[in-house]
Amino acid sequence: MGKKQFAVIGMGRFGFSVANSLSSMGFDVLAIDSDEQRTQAVSHIVTHAVTADSTEEEALRALGVRNFDVVVVAIGENIQASILTTLILKDLGGPVIVVKAKNELHGKVLQKIGADKVIYPERDMGQRVAHHLVSPNILDYIELSDDYSILEIKVNSAMRGKNLIELNLRARFGCNVMAIKNGTKMNISPDASYRLRDDDILVIVGEKGDLTKLELAYSQI
Repeated sequence: MGKKQFAVIGMGRFGFSVANSLSSMGFDVLAIDSDEQRTQAVSHIVTHAVTADSTEEEALRALGVRNFDVVVVAIGENIQASILTTLILKDLGGPVIVVKAKNELHGKVLQKIGADKVIYPERDMGQRVAHHLVSPNILDYIELSDDYSILEIKVNSAMRGKNLIELNLRARFGCNVMAIKNGTKMNISPDASYRLRDDDILVIVGEKGDLTKLELAYSQI
């Protein structure tokens, strides 16, 4: 399978953070903003940066946004533009639509008009969102320092039925399984012979680069 392609509309702090994080992970990113200065500021980071009005259907159609896997609408203060852009994207069809909401009411409107996922910046930082977009089985991503992070990943088909010895995450990715969560139970320092089940969640610690490699290895499964 080819790499996922992302379009991010709105290059404010949040949109810039998402676009930057996705680009640093090696994905193709199209950045769109109506302000030319903002698109220029991100142009050296993303694959393509375009100045365009996302509330104009023909502009989005010309940019081919329907061919992307995911479109993130990160428009800030202009709620009307956020809603109209989401409506146009929904009408064009194709990508998964993820939209930033300013408040709960804005979020409810976005859900009603067809947004696949609504993000509240107070609860979802740009980098955490980027990791979830890359791989839906990533449940959480927490920075410990500039170099180390913790990743929570839901067991998928490639992990199911295997034990930690067979997964061999330490040798393959340089990461360590700290715990296995299952519902309200937390198994700290799990036995290496324990076989993983569908509802298990692995809590993994490692260097950021190593965790990214692990994420990408399981993102298409």
